[in-house]
Amino acid sequence: MKLVIIEPLGVEKEKLLSMAAEALGDKVEIVYYDTKVTDTETLIERGKDADIIAVSNLPLNSDVINGCKNLKLLSVAFTGVDHIAMDTCKKNGVMVCNCAGYSTAAVADLVFGMIVTLYRNIIPCNNVTREEGTKDGLVGFELEGKKFGIIGTGAIGMRVASIAKAFGCEVYAYSRTVKEVSGITYTDLSTLLSTCDIVSVHTPLNESTKALINAERIALMKKNAIIINTARGPIIDSNALADALNAGKIAGAGIDVFEKEPPIGKDHPLLHTPNTVVTPHIGFATKEALVKRAVIVFDNIVKWMENKPQNVM
Repeated sequence: MKLVIIEPLGVEKEKLLSMAAEALGDKVEIVYYDTKVTDTETLIERGKDADIIAVSNLPLNSDVINGCKNLKLLSVAFTGVDHIAMDTCKKNGVMVCNCAGYSTAAVADLVFGMIVTLYRNIIPCNNVTREEGTKDGLVGFELEGKKFGIIGTGAIGMRVASIAKAFGCEVYAYSRTVKEVSGITYTDLSTLLSTCDIVSVHTPLNESTKALINAERIALMKKNAIIINTARGPIIDSNALADALNAGKIAGAGIDVFEKEPPIGKDHPLLHTPNTVVTPHIGFATKEALVKRAVIVFDNIVKWMENKPQNVM
């Protein structure tokens, strides 16, 4: 049995291989690549003899999956699998397991980092202080008492809701599955958008959520509202959001995800909007989360070898 770790997983090589050896013992030959490549030919060369491939957010298209003739399992070190040719995996009988839950705390932390940065004008305050300025024009807002809307109440959405309640916010939610949770008021999407001061997106990307937040829905939002997206870029129409921000129709945005993985072009519309904090898809990227993720990657493999697969997509 051969495992190919086809790209770095964010954990130091020695530590990662030690974790793999501890989990898998001598049952699996392990090949590790410490560089990230994107061309199809090289990816096929790396994975052509693999029974198992461990991958993070590196796109694996149909040609790569078809080229890896022995492939039986993809252990994806990520929550979403929209970068994987899932139809081809199903056609070829390749099982795909993800790493649900590893970044719940990390992403929720970033959400509130972005909110506080916007609400307290931290970046402008930093800049003006360095230029011998004062707080004039930079008085901010408190979270307490704000109406906080969450789109998608999976594990991350629920953690965000819990933290929002701790800040003293009124929490509203829109989700495919309604949960009976004290302190959360479920409502329809239009009501949430038109009611809330803060909107945080936590739904997966699929055909029904692509451009879920479009120009029509952004127009429902309050002029003083801010929106945070740490889920997937295409859930929000970037051009529509940029237009609203530039026109002052909403107050701000925190964006960690885009239509593609960073780097993104300098001409991206959300790089030229006021009151916007952008980060290069770092929501999941903490030291603690990456170790949690590696543990799940290898545990997925162990469970699959025991014919007890988990986290199957």
